[in-house]
Amino acid sequence: TAVERANLLNMAKLSIKGLIESALSFGRTLDSDYPPLQQFFVVMEHCLKHGLKVRKSFLSYNKTIWGPLELVEKLYPEAEEIAASVRDLPGLKTPLGRARAWLRLALMQKKMADYLRCLIIQRDLLSEFYEYHALMMEEEGAVIVGLLVGLNVIDANLCVKGEDLDSQVGVIDFSMYLKNEDDIGSKERNVQIAAILDQKNYVEELNRQLNSTVSSLHARVDSLEKSNTKLIEELAIAKNNIIKLQEENHQLRSENTLILMKTQHHLEVTKVDVEAELQTYRHSRQGLDEMYNEARRQLREESQLRQDIENELMVQVSMKHEIELAMKLLEKDIHEKQDTLIGLRQQLDEVKAINIEMYQKLQVSDDAMKEKNEIVSRLEDKTNQITATMKQLEQRLQQAEKSQMEAENEDRKFKQECMSKSENLQKEISRKEKQLVQLETDLKIEKEWRQTLEDDLQKEKETLSHLRVETQQIICLKKEFLKLQDKNRQLKKICHDQEEALQELACKLSESKLKIEDIKEANKALQGQVWLKDKEATHCKLCEKEFSLSKRKHHCRNCGEIFCNACSDNELPLPSSPKPVRVCDSCHAFLIQRCSSN
Repeated sequence: TAVERANLLNMAKLSIKGLIESALSFGRTLDSDYPPLQQFFVVMEHCLKHGLKVRKSFLSYNKTIWGPLELVEKLYPEAEEIAASVRDLPGLKTPLGRARAWLRLALMQKKMADYLRCLIIQRDLLSEFYEYHALMMEEEGAVIVGLLVGLNVIDANLCVKGEDLDSQVGVIDFSMYLKNEDDIGSKERNVQIAAILDQKNYVEELNRQLNSTVSSLHARVDSLEKSNTKLIEELAIAKNNIIKLQEENHQLRSENTLILMKTQHHLEVTKVDVEAELQTYRHSRQGLDEMYNEARRQLREESQLRQDIENELMVQVSMKHEIELAMKLLEKDIHEKQDTLIGLRQQLDEVKAINIEMYQKLQVSDDAMKEKNEIVSRLEDKTNQITATMKQLEQRLQQAEKSQMEAENEDRKFKQECMSKSENLQKEISRKEKQLVQLETDLKIEKEWRQTLEDDLQKEKETLSHLRVETQQIICLKKEFLKLQDKNRQLKKICHDQEEALQELACKLSESKLKIEDIKEANKALQGQVWLKDKEATHCKLCEKEFSLSKRKHHCRNCGEIFCNACSDNELPLPSSPKPVRVCDSCHAFLIQRCSSN
């Protein structure tokens, strides 16, 4: 590889130097037919092809120099115009032809050195296309880019559009770089003559060996012609299949358009129905929301009123119980006071009867007074237990006790005070009875009010049941709407799948057309090449490994190259064969597995 790089560098130096000198001596703009310019492009093509990685994909552009040159437009924005114009050229079909057109346009722009310099700097990107020992990856590539700067003094006017760049054969003409015989010494001339004679003998011997192989090659040519006729028949069958696939594609497209029309019509109908249903649902939902909010507000107000009434009822009931307890206590106190009054009257009668004997019975009266004082103390204990409403009665009872203390001297006053107390008690009893009657009337009113509230609650419950029924109907409508949406999605999915199937069929048809055109071009370009002998083919051309039982030989029908089964893994499906056929990596022709006897 180092020797190859050195040779290519020397050839690049010679071609660039010769081109500059001849252009300066020529004295006008260079055309595409100028031989030194043609040789320069051939040398540049060989330099760019050195160490290029061979991809195993069938129609990969990275096999040729167009892959790395296509990267320049990403690294150098001014190169986008060249790449776009190269892609738009109608006569170019192969990536190699595009690369040749790109080189010519770059030379006319006088920016070839700039473009290749940007490409060489990005070695991490070049490693995808070139081996590590390639010319563009080493220092020789930078030297060549430096030499290309000198080409900026040349004006080139090249016609790329009408030129056939795909089928040109890139062969270097060394005769242009040989020196004249006058400049060479006699010793060197003798040495060269001896070398030429040796080469002549070698060529004659090689011609004899080649003549011996011509006869076998004629037989192989006959077999290749037969295989070519078979390939033509297979191509005709493939064309018929392509025509049938195009008809099926047209039918599928027509069916797809009909399905799309039907689905669009159905979708429009469903959209109109759904919009109408949505509008009715929104109106009904708005009315229902308003009714529900109003009913909810009324329920809150009525529940608040009911709570207030229940609280008042509880207060009234507690007050009623307290009044009843107070009445019972008053009745009890009244009975006790009546008993005490009766006792007092009797005592007064006795006092009147025994007033004269008072002094004699003073001790007895003292005992009676003690008992009365005890009774009074008991009464005071009882009156202290009465509620706040009976405070006035307690004061009057205290006054009565005081009057009882003075009863010995003022009997008449005591009687009057007892009568006034009884009258006051009767007035209070009458007042309490009036309060009881008023409370009973209030209870009746509250019962009637409660009945009306219960009726209103029953009506609200009925409205709530109606609202629930309507909400269930709305939920059913939602479910139907969701079902329609699911059907719509399924129809869209079916349409999308059919479109993808049509796109895949179109891609396959285009790929098959491209493959057939490539096979035709490979057959045209590689006709006349010969097969190697089985004994001479000991190593694979791609991986350079020796053939064995595990690495079987596969022979190309057109170019005569021999590959191992590991390297020739490109397969092409054919409609006439049940299994895919292996294809040559260089010419894309069919491979034949050779046995040891062939």
